[in-house]
Amino acid sequence: MSKINSIFQAEQFYNKAHLNFILFDVLGIQNLGTHNHYEGYDQDAIQLYLDATDQLAKEHFLPIWLAMDRNQPVLENGTIKVHPNVKNIMQICGEGGWINALAKKEVGGLQMPMTVGYAASFILGAANYSATAFPYLTMGAAHLIESFASKQLQEKYLSKMFSGNWQGTMALTEPNAGSSLSDLVTSAEKMNDGTYKIKGQKIFISCGDSDAVDNVIHLMLARIKGAPKGTKGISLFVVPKFIEDENGKLASNDVTTAGVYHKMGYKGAPIAHLMVGENDNCIGFLVGEENKGLSYMFQMMNEARISVGLHATSIASAAYYNALQYTKERKQGRPISSKNPEAEQIPIIQHADVKRILLFQKSFVEIALALEMQCCFYEDMKTISEGEEKEKYHLLLELLTPIAKSYPAETACISTSLAIQCFGGYGYTKDFPAEQYYREARIHPIHEGTTAMHGMDLLGRKIMMQNGKATMLLMQEAFKEIAVAKTNEAIANYAILLEKKLQQLQELTMILVTKAQKKGAEVFLSDATLYLELFSFVVIAWQWLKLLNVSNKKNLENWQNLLASATYFFEYEFPKTEALLIRLKSEVELTTNINESVFD
Repeated sequence: MSKINSIFQAEQFYNKAHLNFILFDVLGIQNLGTHNHYEGYDQDAIQLYLDATDQLAKEHFLPIWLAMDRNQPVLENGTIKVHPNVKNIMQICGEGGWINALAKKEVGGLQMPMTVGYAASFILGAANYSATAFPYLTMGAAHLIESFASKQLQEKYLSKMFSGNWQGTMALTEPNAGSSLSDLVTSAEKMNDGTYKIKGQKIFISCGDSDAVDNVIHLMLARIKGAPKGTKGISLFVVPKFIEDENGKLASNDVTTAGVYHKMGYKGAPIAHLMVGENDNCIGFLVGEENKGLSYMFQMMNEARISVGLHATSIASAAYYNALQYTKERKQGRPISSKNPEAEQIPIIQHADVKRILLFQKSFVEIALALEMQCCFYEDMKTISEGEEKEKYHLLLELLTPIAKSYPAETACISTSLAIQCFGGYGYTKDFPAEQYYREARIHPIHEGTTAMHGMDLLGRKIMMQNGKATMLLMQEAFKEIAVAKTNEAIANYAILLEKKLQQLQELTMILVTKAQKKGAEVFLSDATLYLELFSFVVIAWQWLKLLNVSNKKNLENWQNLLASATYFFEYEFPKTEALLIRLKSEVELTTNINESVFD
C-alpha cells in the first residue's frame, strides 16, 4: 500500500486512457485546432498540456490533499490564512497557463478549447478539489471581466488575476437571499466620478479571502438605488478587497472578512462571510450596463454548473481508485462455495457484491466524465459556428446543463458512499481516504443551484424552449446512436431499450404539460426533481451508446471494459426509469396537497 501523509492512498486518481478516449476518439477535439480560433491545438499540443497538468496534480495538488483537510483555514487579524502551499499553486497556475487558459489572446489568454481547459480541471480536481477552487474561481471571475467589463477594467485587473497574484470570486449569496436572488439587498450608490459605493454583506463566498494572494477581486451583485425590484434591478460590480493607487500601492476598500465557515468537506478552500462598506467607503466598478448583472453572472454560473458536475465526478474518480486498490489488497472471507474454513482468504474484489459496488462507481465516473466533456465540446462548437449550427449547439448545451450539473452531483454522493463500503469499518475512519471524499462530494448537489432548482429549470423552461426545439435536437442525436447500436448484436437490446424510453419520455412530457394547463405551475413542477432524474438516465444511456459505438467502430482495446460498465448501467440503473415513470404519471398529488401539520 502506498502512503501519503501516513494514511492509505492510491497512486491513481483518474483514468488517463479513458479521458483521452473521450477527448480524441469520441469528440475528436484535435480537429478544433484546424479552426482559426483554436489554431495550434492539435493532438500533440493538447496532450502536452494534459501531461503537464498530470504532473502538476501529482507534484503539488495531491501531496497536500490531506493536510488541507486536517488544517482548516482560520481567520486571523482580518485575513483568512490557508495552507501555505496554495500561494505556490496560484503562482504555478498563473505562470503555466492554467488560469488564463480559456481567455482570448487579445487580453493575454491562451484561447484554448473549453474541453481541454475543463479536462485539466478534472485532473486537478481529482487530485485535490480544495486546491483547485482557487485558480478556477479566478478563471471564472476573469472571464466575466473579459466578456462584459470596460477595456479600462480589463487592463487593470486581468493580467494580475491571470498571473495568480490576485484571485477572483463570485459574490452572490446573502443571509436572506440564497437561491432567491430577487431578494438581494446589497446596495450600490452612484458617485460623481462614475464609481459606486457598495454596502451590504455576502455569505458563503468560496475562497472569499486568503493570504495566498495579494488581492481578492469580487464579482459582486448589488442593487443600484432606485433600481427596479426583483431580478430586473440587479447590477454586477468589480469590488476589490484592496484599491490600487496610481503607484500600484494597495489600500483597504472597506471589504471586511467577518468570518469563515467550517465546512463538512473540501475544508482547504475557505468559505467567507464578507461585510461590505461598513465604513461607507467601499468602491465598486460597474460591469457592463446597469440592471443587467444577473444576465452577465449567468454566464459564469452556467460554466460553473458544468464545473460542479465535473468536480463531483473528479472526487468520485479518486474515491473509486482508492476503493479499487483496497479491494485488491484486502483479504477477507472465502468463496461462498468453499467448505474449508482453513482455506486462504481471498481479496474482497472477488466477492460478487463488492464487484457490484465497484461497477457502480466505475460506470458512473466513466460516463459522467463523458457527459461533462460533451457539454464542453458543444460550447467549443458554438464558439466556432454560425447561424443554425451555432443555435443548435447553444440549445443542446442549455438543455444538458441541468443534467450535467445535477446527475454527477447527486450520484457522486452515492458513489463515494459505496467507496466507504468497500473499505468496511476502516472506511468510516480518518485513517483511510474514503470518508474525506464522501464529505467533499456532498456540497455539489447544493453548489450553483440545488437539484430541485435544476429540475424546475429543465421541466419548466428548457424542455419547451423554442417550442421544444432543444429537446428535438437531443432526440435526433440519440436516435443516431440508436440506429448504429442496433447493428451491433452485443448492444442492440440496449439501443431498443433507449428507443422505447425516449418514446415514453415524450409521452410523459405531454401529459405533464397538459397537467400544467389544467392545474397550474405548482402541481406541474412538484415532482420536477424526479423528472430531472428520469431525463438524466435517458441522457446517460445515449452517452453510453455513443461511447460503445465509437469503440466498436475503431476496434479499440477498451471495448470489453466499456461494455462491462455499460452493461452494469443498463441492467442495474436504467430499470429505475420504470418506477420514475409510474410516479410521474400518477394523479396522486401528495406534496402539493398534504397539510404541514403531518410533519409535527
